[in-house]
Amino acid sequence: MSDDLQALREETVLALEQVTDLREWDAIRVGVLGKSGRLTALLKTLGQASPEERKTRGAALNRLRDELTTLIEACKEKIEAQLLDQRLERERLDATIPVPSLGQGIIHPISHSIAEITAIFATMGFVQAEGPDIETEWHNFSALNTPEHHPARTDQDTFYLPETEGGIGRVLRTQTSPVQIRTMLTQTPPIRVIVPGRTYRADHDATHSPMFHQCEGLVIDKAITLSHLKGCLIDFLRAFFGNPHLPVRFRSSYFPFTEPSMEVDIGWNRKTGEIGQGGDWLEVLGSGMVHARVLANCGLDPREWQGFAFGMGVERLTMLKNGIPDLRSFYESDVRWLKRFGFSPFMPVILHEGVNR
Repeated sequence: MSDDLQALREETVLALEQVTDLREWDAIRVGVLGKSGRLTALLKTLGQASPEERKTRGAALNRLRDELTTLIEACKEKIEAQLLDQRLERERLDATIPVPSLGQGIIHPISHSIAEITAIFATMGFVQAEGPDIETEWHNFSALNTPEHHPARTDQDTFYLPETEGGIGRVLRTQTSPVQIRTMLTQTPPIRVIVPGRTYRADHDATHSPMFHQCEGLVIDKAITLSHLKGCLIDFLRAFFGNPHLPVRFRSSYFPFTEPSMEVDIGWNRKTGEIGQGGDWLEVLGSGMVHARVLANCGLDPREWQGFAFGMGVERLTMLKNGIPDLRSFYESDVRWLKRFGFSPFMPVILHEGVNR
């Protein structure tokens, strides 16, 4: 190794031994290996050397570059390890020291709404049912009479997972309706279930989240009519919003799994946002009579059994009831927000007037 290369090596090694932080280390790295570094400058001079000298000096420069690169990276790892040790020492906690009281815990608004919704329907004889978050395409779509070409089955709306070894398609459930299918497949009517839970769709803005909560209901029995559905939902909405005279309106709509289908609106004031006041209407949930094909898919004879189903977004109802303007705040883990909109764990869910057993 020539004198200039040896000098560069020794100076670099000495500098690396004295470095104390990553900023100094990076300055050495750039000064040696950077575009304007000393070693880079020596490599650029090879074009001016004779072929024989270029071969010999080029090999020496490459060996030195590899050696210095290894030394510099090893120095970085050493510094990072030292910094981590210092941080761990500085942030060490004594778990035996009593911590100051953080105050009373708070129930998240979504958890409180689910408890309240479930309790209201429990007074009507509904039993809570649950199901898996990862569903088969059959349970989530096909059994619910959702055709292959339906927009909900595209990648833009649904989170698809790898198929099973048997070729069964899987998704993160887009609704809690698959639990209705599982209930009809495993239970003998009459059936009356309420199904709260997490659901997933590829959407995210101030009023939509890729993960959100739904609460659906299903009733299967003989001689069930639309009047049963309307009475059930009117009683629920008036109890949930604490207004025994809340205006409720049903509008014809379309869902693949119900026929006829209806959107449900409540009266509100568009200017003030006040529920039950003003001459405006606000859609809050969907409903309908269970489609004959859905009953048949679950092994139930539509000529013998009828039923109704409904579904609501828990976040939407919670926002309306508590005056929460932005859906995203539910998941930001802001303790200040939670203290404002949360509920005491010692405050029981109170049922209001207007709920029929």
